[in-house]
Amino acid sequence: MSLAIRVENLSKRYLLRHQAGGRSRYVALRDVLADRAKSLFQKNRLDATREEFWALKDVSFEIQRGEAVGIIGRNGAGKSTLLKILSRITKPTKGRIEIDGRLASLLEVGTGFHPELTGRENIFLNGAILGMHRTEIAKKFDEIVAFAEVEKFLDTPVKHYSSGMYMRLAFAVAAHLDQEILIVDEVLAVGDAAFQKKCLGKMNDVSQSGRTVLFVSHNMEAISRLCTRCIYLVKGGLKMQGATRDVLNAYADHSKQTAGEIDLTALPRAFEGSAEARLVRLKNLSAETGGAWCFEYGTPLEFAVDISVTRPLAEPEIGYQLFAVTGMQLASTTTTQELPLTSLEPGRYQLRVKIPDFFLNPGTYVLGFSIATPSHNVDNISEVVQIEIMPSARSVQKSLHRIWAPMTPSAVFQLNRL
Repeated sequence: MSLAIRVENLSKRYLLRHQAGGRSRYVALRDVLADRAKSLFQKNRLDATREEFWALKDVSFEIQRGEAVGIIGRNGAGKSTLLKILSRITKPTKGRIEIDGRLASLLEVGTGFHPELTGRENIFLNGAILGMHRTEIAKKFDEIVAFAEVEKFLDTPVKHYSSGMYMRLAFAVAAHLDQEILIVDEVLAVGDAAFQKKCLGKMNDVSQSGRTVLFVSHNMEAISRLCTRCIYLVKGGLKMQGATRDVLNAYADHSKQTAGEIDLTALPRAFEGSAEARLVRLKNLSAETGGAWCFEYGTPLEFAVDISVTRPLAEPEIGYQLFAVTGMQLASTTTTQELPLTSLEPGRYQLRVKIPDFFLNPGTYVLGFSIATPSHNVDNISEVVQIEIMPSARSVQKSLHRIWAPMTPSAVFQLNRL
């Protein structure tokens, strides 16, 4: 078996600029010219308001032709940066890559589409961008249209398409043309469950036909079903590579090291609240995880959030929200439904929440919390902690039918004064 991709000591550095004093200001042309002039005399010195950030650092691996390889890691691990470099969208700072074969990548919705052109015209345009001849595209045209299910809108400018239609057409073009290597990022999250299942099936067909597939996803069940091998990135570095089962187990073990208690006072708020109450601390009480935010499919989830009330609150609503990593809200539950509160006097409280059966398909999710009254918002943190749901024997049959399942769990609330 020959190599499709070789990556050697790949690194990507960005310079992050920070405004002195922490406040943004208007930047005029004279400021830009002055900065450029200063840089001529400070070539070997990093500006005090700039910081080096290595999105990738000395990453090396090889991928054989015909392999289906998953790339996993938490947000900010460097997955998307790696795919952009492999797709020749971004240049590496150091290192080298060798790619043997034509490559099609699907990194963002509508990449390579022109909004003013019709779906029909964009199929040929996108195919040409991917390196295909018009005759090759024409042979696959009917298959592409049938897969995308956009026949009625084929001669409509794609600027009028929904994100789902955009996605279906973009994926259909990338997957049906005869590139040797297909790279797919987490963009499938914009599609519905039926389309996601259809895409996974197509990627499996592509892999079985001898073409190479690189797949980035937070859905561990999808990774385990599609990929024979995985690459695990942590903070821009290569943590592990190998058989999918071994890498997913290592990923789960690493996730279990996450602190079970989180100081909420230091986290950024979604908005400036009214300061009558404050979310203070979150603690994972789930015995099965030993305090880590990593769960098997179908196991109970129990946590406690501490709240500091500084002024009387009338009819407070305390709740949690669950989001996909794309930012889409999947569930929202408050005390209004399960534990109606008439008022809270100043003091410290702890709200305990127990979800007996946490049936959410394997993947990464984000937990947020809020306090509100019927008249105004009090405090809100939309990104408190990432929750990892790992595959189990109970999740296999479920995942054959859908990639993620909307959650409407029954939760038990208990409020205690500390």
